[in-house]
Amino acid sequence: MAMLLEDILQSVEIWLKLIKKPQPYVDPNLDPVLLVPGIAGSILTAVDDQNGKEERVWVRILGANYKFRTKLWSRFDPSTGRTESLDPNTTIKVPGGRYGLGAIDVLDPDMIVGRDCVCYFHDMIVEMLKWGFQEGKTLFGFGYDFRQSNRLQETMDRLAEKLELVYEASGGKKINVISHSMGGLLVKCFMGLHSDIFQKYVKNWIAIAAPFRGAPGYIASTFLNGMSFVDGWEQNFFISKWSMHQLLIECPSIYELMACPHFHWQHIPLLEIWREKEGCDGYPRTILESYRPGNCIDIFKEALSGNTVDYNGEMIPLPFNLEILKWVKETQKVLSHAKVPSGVKFYNIYGINLETPHSVCYGSEETLVTNIQDLRFFQPKYICVDGDGTVPAESAKADGLHAEARVAVPGEHRGILCEPHVFRILKHWLRAGEPDPFYNPINDYVILPTAFEMESHHEKGLQVTSLKEEWEIVTKDQDDLDDTVSSRKPLVSSISVSQGGSNKHSLRSEAHATVIVHPQNEGKQHVELNAISVSVDA
Repeated sequence: MAMLLEDILQSVEIWLKLIKKPQPYVDPNLDPVLLVPGIAGSILTAVDDQNGKEERVWVRILGANYKFRTKLWSRFDPSTGRTESLDPNTTIKVPGGRYGLGAIDVLDPDMIVGRDCVCYFHDMIVEMLKWGFQEGKTLFGFGYDFRQSNRLQETMDRLAEKLELVYEASGGKKINVISHSMGGLLVKCFMGLHSDIFQKYVKNWIAIAAPFRGAPGYIASTFLNGMSFVDGWEQNFFISKWSMHQLLIECPSIYELMACPHFHWQHIPLLEIWREKEGCDGYPRTILESYRPGNCIDIFKEALSGNTVDYNGEMIPLPFNLEILKWVKETQKVLSHAKVPSGVKFYNIYGINLETPHSVCYGSEETLVTNIQDLRFFQPKYICVDGDGTVPAESAKADGLHAEARVAVPGEHRGILCEPHVFRILKHWLRAGEPDPFYNPINDYVILPTAFEMESHHEKGLQVTSLKEEWEIVTKDQDDLDDTVSSRKPLVSSISVSQGGSNKHSLRSEAHATVIVHPQNEGKQHVELNAISVSVDA
């Protein structure tokens, strides 16, 4: 009996080993990756300086608005360049769990229903783990206090330490930095201020949806009306636009996202206001006032001159902050002088195909703005351009740097981090998995040669050359190819080219080609080329 029990125990142990979760695939040859989020893309915790108690204040759903007002509302200190919490006993920190990835993965880990709205780098992290990246060895995150300036020395010091840590943890391999949104400005500031450190530790920098020249429409309305980071029913349980507005009005990072006034915009972003003014004849006239980026400041000043916040019974004025504006001018200088160091490659991915706020209009011919301070109560109307819904494509692709490639991807500003097209591009640039020399990241398809034949012979003083070539165009998405190419019937097209001889009545050479594009089948498109050329022997 004892022997039988022992056999059963051994059998159970073997079975448990068999059903044990398989070890994830790890590729030891990969270069490390550091993910850098954009604004509001890092978990923030508030630490009570008196008892050391720590609680998450961004992002959270339960009690979000109350904790936001009591812990995150801040004032800018021009002597240090820091934005400090109104609560003198609170210190804001970024959790460092999972090698920095925990703070930029799912921003509210407690949320179950509607969790997609608080996922940041989550999908990309999951995808990269499939490629063979390993947390703490080849995959890391850099969260930061997004209230602060993108060039705050404290943040720059932390990023320098992080780069050194990643470099050492990966065994001395140079790093692929992947930034999203405002994280691109932070990385560019670091590159401008600490070019030597950047050159020492960084191999590639890939910027995704970076507002290199600002997010004009989005930020102009933020100053006057606030912003919401959550859409749909979830925003009823989240932070109100007004509470967010009162925080952002004291955040240098928001001012650093204003439209660059010195950039040569194809379409100049404007702030427009319908107003009533007295004409030369003394009668009132309805006019549409327009203000360019550099001229909007006076409007912001007047509109926010009476803005206050009630904090623990004390009314604190929060006007448009001119001290922050002075700080931002220095940030713009840093950004404009930044260059990619030798040995580092820069890539830019930006979003397109979405209506993106560019100019903002308040009021209408029927509803005029009589008091500029009332702009906060008007619903903004946007004049849109192409972009990702937040950052115009014109701004995102104007990085001012030497780029190895700039690739436009249809996608929404934050949703672009989940785009399969972006994953395929990153996998190609990071050299993860088996290399595919035929993949084109710009068009997102593979042109795979399948046949090639060429023959040449002489006949009666003529050189005759025939060519036959075939390809497979492989695309991940069935809709990638247009309706003409993916039609059910083969598409046949012909072309002829000729070159004149010594006189106008003779031909030196002539070529004819026929292209046949077969119907798409299971993501593959078969293409045939048949050509023949005839030329007179020299």
